[in-house]
Amino acid sequence: MGHHRVACLAFDGMAPFELATVTEVFAVPRPELDVDSWYRFELCAETPGPHRVVGGFDIVVHHGLDRLRFADTVIVPGVPDVRRDVPPAVLDALRAAYARGARVVSICSGAFALAAAGLLDGRQATTHWRHAGLLQARHPQVAVDASVLYIDDGPVITAAGTAAGIDACLHLVRKDHGSAVAAQVARRMVVAAHREGGQAQFAEHPVVAQAPADDPIGSAMSHALDNLHRPLAVGELAGVAHLSVRQFERRFVDTTGLPPGRWLTQQRIRAGTVLLASADQPVEVVAGRVGLTVAGFRHHFRRTMGVSPSAYRRQFRQAPERTASGRSVTTEA
Repeated sequence: MGHHRVACLAFDGMAPFELATVTEVFAVPRPELDVDSWYRFELCAETPGPHRVVGGFDIVVHHGLDRLRFADTVIVPGVPDVRRDVPPAVLDALRAAYARGARVVSICSGAFALAAAGLLDGRQATTHWRHAGLLQARHPQVAVDASVLYIDDGPVITAAGTAAGIDACLHLVRKDHGSAVAAQVARRMVVAAHREGGQAQFAEHPVVAQAPADDPIGSAMSHALDNLHRPLAVGELAGVAHLSVRQFERRFVDTTGLPPGRWLTQQRIRAGTVLLASADQPVEVVAGRVGLTVAGFRHHFRRTMGVSPSAYRRQFRQAPERTASGRSVTTEA
């Protein structure tokens, strides 16, 4: 069996982390693994030579786009600016590699290059949650899913931001060499072979649009936020707004883009994430403090965040830590 050729694209102004992820998985020799052959890695660019990356240092790229013609897997670890056009020569090389049957992979903003080349048309794809809206707006023919770590859609694989590239690269190793080999590589990298959940647990959750406090809808929203600890019926909120239920629901959707019940559930889950990360109270207590049954809290939390409340707490719980001077600082546990 010949070596599986991996070609990775480099750009001026790219972030080095995603590139380092790809090189760590595919460029490091691993003679300890029981495989017939490992990967052959080549770094490519439109123009070989030095390329400045984020952080103010240069990497030297020895190969041009011609190496994509021989690659079994082509990886775009990110583009330097999601609002600028990808060079036409790069897009042509990506299209040719895909047409030839190569596996094409993007990490983080690299999805913008694949989308510009037309390789994501009609496919599900992901990118960093910060860029998902822009990717969808610029390429409406792509079904963008900002909730996942990566998506394997046949010969096209897209990964979310930064560390999700590790998940995607290990997924490729798992496909090529099996779970045992992927687990060995993960142990060498001191990372999880497979992470639970998706991007939702890491994304910032902006406050849903709210009306001014002196507006009937704003008054109802303020009342809801002050009373998250108990059940709240739409009729009660409509009464605070001095509107009929039908009028209230229509005006609420016009203001927030969401039905009252769904908005209220989002606020309960957002409050729950704060409690899980900042206190050691049992999940049963947290559920009660945000006005949900334990079963309802677990269900809505997993559906919204992509992980269970317990897994979220393990990931993000803040615990006090004593410094050498005896002062207490806070770190993520």
